[in-house]
Amino acid sequence: MPVLDMPLAELEKYQGRNPKPDDFDAFWDASLKELDQLDLQVERIPNSFSQPVADCYDLFYNGTGGARIHAKLLVPKRLMEKAPAVLHFHGYSGRAPDWSELVNYAGAGFVLAAMDCRGQAGQSTDAITTYGPTKDGHIIRGLSDEDPRNLYFRNVFLDTVLLARIVMEMPEVDGTRVGATGGSQGGGLTCACAALEPRIRRITSWFPFLSDYQRVWEMDLDQAAYAELRAYFRHFDPRHQREAAIFEKLGYIDVHHLAPRIKAETLMFIGLIDNITPPSTVYAVYNNISARKEMIVYPDFGHEGLPGASDLAFEFHCRP
Repeated sequence: MPVLDMPLAELEKYQGRNPKPDDFDAFWDASLKELDQLDLQVERIPNSFSQPVADCYDLFYNGTGGARIHAKLLVPKRLMEKAPAVLHFHGYSGRAPDWSELVNYAGAGFVLAAMDCRGQAGQSTDAITTYGPTKDGHIIRGLSDEDPRNLYFRNVFLDTVLLARIVMEMPEVDGTRVGATGGSQGGGLTCACAALEPRIRRITSWFPFLSDYQRVWEMDLDQAAYAELRAYFRHFDPRHQREAAIFEKLGYIDVHHLAPRIKAETLMFIGLIDNITPPSTVYAVYNNISARKEMIVYPDFGHEGLPGASDLAFEFHCRP
């Protein structure tokens, strides 16, 4: 088979490279407690999109740092009992899919909530004030700040937790049957959400982004989705004098460090010639999950649509 990264036998044992901060678990435990103090001010506003399957709403709630977060919410019509739910997370720099792309789960009886990541292409706002650059992307937002709580993705991870809590408490939803799904950035957020909200029951994750940053850099693949890492070093640490500290701080928002917290049954998809989210960084997440799990491998595919994967994911979430 084509080899971009390690041989498959090595990938299946790889645990990750990026350093983990000593206070990682305390940091995330404190971050979750912070959410208990928020006044969420949840709003559920009917949307005019019309189809026979579900009622559509624009869902808004307050996130950390004063951000106002938006999600598309679909509730199946004529529910006879509490429904399962699926949370959807989109790819990097994007937004929630069009309503018509989300009705499949509603048609199967699921409540579906698709979040817009703050400060990206959707309706969510990013109100965090932080020191340092924002050049070319969000990974480095807050990286020069002394306080790791101002890292952009720390706050996005918490936005996913709040969405899960809100959906689980909806009167239409069976809070014990909530899953999550997404690809690339969405795949990383799916894993982060399940790690930080252990009641998530099942997840499907395509080639998760936001993992093992040092491995990406060492492979010379800090380009495309990870290009801001290279830009950061070139502009703000050109001789890599702070390299160890930078990668350690990135460890706070490294999904492979969160993976041991995941309790959800996991279905993950990977292309072995993916040069956007390299296979070793994906396996770093997968191999650190101790919950029931399965990896679906596409040897000849990269960071792209994987034939049949969406059907497998849909069937996985629809299982009793």
